Amino acid sequence: MDAFVSTYVWPAAIMIGQSLLLLVALLIFIAYILLADRKIWAAVQLRRGPNVVGPWGLFQSFADLLKFVFKEPVIPATANKVIFLLAPLVSVTLALATWAVVPLNDGWVIANINVGILYIFAISSLEVYGIIMGGWASNSKYPFLGALRSAAQMVSYEVSIGFVIVTVLLCVGSLNLTDIVNSQHDGLGTRLGLPASFLDWHWLSLFPMFIVFFISALAETNRPPFDLPEAESELVAGFMVEYGSTPYMMFMLGEYAAICLMCALTTILFLGGWLPPVDVWFLNWVPGIVWFVLKAGFVFFMFAMVKAFVPRYRYDQLMRLGWKVFLPISLAMVVIVAFVLKLTGWSA
Repeated sequence: MDAFVSTYVWPAAIMIGQSLLLLVALLIFIAYILLADRKIWAAVQLRRGPNVVGPWGLFQSFADLLKFVFKEPVIPATANKVIFLLAPLVSVTLALATWAVVPLNDGWVIANINVGILYIFAISSLEVYGIIMGGWASNSKYPFLGALRSAAQMVSYEVSIGFVIVTVLLCVGSLNLTDIVNSQHDGLGTRLGLPASFLDWHWLSLFPMFIVFFISALAETNRPPFDLPEAESELVAGFMVEYGSTPYMMFMLGEYAAICLMCALTTILFLGGWLPPVDVWFLNWVPGIVWFVLKAGFVFFMFAMVKAFVPRYRYDQLMRLGWKVFLPISLAMVVIVAFVLKLTGWSA
């Protein structure tokens, strides 16, 4: 009995506790990321943004949560009720499940599996099903068209993201996310004789892929200027037209969890994860989680700024960018990176 408890019960209890801690921290972080999104947009437009609920509006997201929770959910009479309610649950569950393999610091990961990047790519690819289910179950033409748009958009840009990840994996030689971060201790900068710094991170050696990944992440998460599934002048609110109260909030929570995941992935793949910008003693004293959050926050700030000043694309422009620009560039970069690594012997 003691062997059973020590082998199965305690590890399971520890993993459940870690998962709950991560979920609570992530949900609080998403609440303030949502507030930051609104504040940044307001600042660009010379407005105040949310500033009433709590000091400087810090409790605005929690007030919105209460508003959504206490509103009455309305289900269209002709909707498929089971799938209609299941769709937002699928969407938010998959979005949160991807965080199980994301390392926030050295050793700070729930499941440090050797195929972590494949796990994230597989789970995030499934998120399109929640959107399709919601659009189809609404039994209305506008949600259905919005779901089709979103599905086509997500699938199109996942192809480019996949090839970008391949270029990083060629340089690292591992599918483990912790190994990807640790491989950025040395890189282009140290090979040129410079001390270890941010010049060793993959953003410099794979700069075209860094740009492609950032823009593809915007399209993958339906962020402006690629928010075509919910273009107000055409499809009202896209696949979420018929949703309200808690189901709508769950869709939005899943969307922002996916946005935060893309910020974390950008940090891990290209910005050195929890590594300090320069390898000096006083920066090494700062906990790695602080560097990770600062870098992810900077990436989200760029997401928010793009929303503020880049006009929305047309749908044909969106598809052309994905298939006729990003796909050839990412394919060519896979070949070029493999050739350079073979030529120089720099591969892991």
